[in-house]
Amino acid sequence: MKRPTIKDIAAAAGVSKGAVSLALNGRSGVSESTRSRVLGVASSLGYRPSVTARALSSASADAVGLVLVRPPRALGDEAFFFQLIAGMQSEMSCALLLQVVSSREEEIALYQRWWAEHRVDGVFLVDLLVADPRVELMPSLGLPAVVVGGAGHHGALASVWADDYAAMTSVVEHLKALGHRRIARVAGLASLLHTVRRDSAFASSVVDGVVVAGDYTAESGARATRELLGMAEPPTAIVYDNDVMAVAGAEVAADLGIAVPSELSIVAWDDSVLCQHGRLTALSRDTFAFGARAARALVAVIDGASPTDVEDVLPELVVRGSSGPAPAV
Repeated sequence: MKRPTIKDIAAAAGVSKGAVSLALNGRSGVSESTRSRVLGVASSLGYRPSVTARALSSASADAVGLVLVRPPRALGDEAFFFQLIAGMQSEMSCALLLQVVSSREEEIALYQRWWAEHRVDGVFLVDLLVADPRVELMPSLGLPAVVVGGAGHHGALASVWADDYAAMTSVVEHLKALGHRRIARVAGLASLLHTVRRDSAFASSVVDGVVVAGDYTAESGARATRELLGMAEPPTAIVYDNDVMAVAGAEVAADLGIAVPSELSIVAWDDSVLCQHGRLTALSRDTFAFGARAARALVAVIDGASPTDVEDVLPELVVRGSSGPAPAV
């Protein structure tokens, strides 16, 4: 197929070649609506600027990007990302450009703008979806990327991931060994790939297990816990998809007069200071080292190495005071 040109973009977008050039290079002289339309057309046509032209404009942006789709207020509660980012930064001499947006559409538009303006040399992709448009977008833009998580769904991109399926299985086996049979789960966002993998492992390991959806916030963890503990036959153990929801669940149990762990066992995903001080049993891994591995993978891809698929160490279950034998029937 013929490689698309600026002339092709101009024709498809209904603007002049000069406007296309201004939009693609992030220069003033075009409206934001025109810039957005040009970037969208360029992406859909699979346009990639010539290597020579990009080299003349700038050899390196000396920055990499990370975009999080989160309510800004919620980010402060997620210790996981602070440790991940710290690990990433430890392996890079360039700047890390972090931006929080409210939707996937905003995220994708931001990547297109970063690419057009040559703001970053590469990006980290987190919170992979089962069918994720970013996996195809990055190669079409020619923007180096590393998927953090997402085994088997990262296309031709580099990936660093941990086995969520095996980790969930290890949690359930721990609870079963303690005699628990009524095990429930407060899950993360259903659209995320790691949630789907954990769902699958939980369904395979627990007979008639109950799953209530959460969104990683304390509010959702508390709401889900009240729902579960209000059932006619409440669970004797609950697994939470992050530390924040687990801590909120423990507080709800205390408010309801349900003793942990003699009446209810609680296990959290992503060990943190919250879990350590709350004496919560939790899946633990070195998130700082995980971020460092992702950074090394991205630096390698930016430097021209072939994308790699790296499995991180399996998270380890750290048993503390929130899990114990199932209560006698």
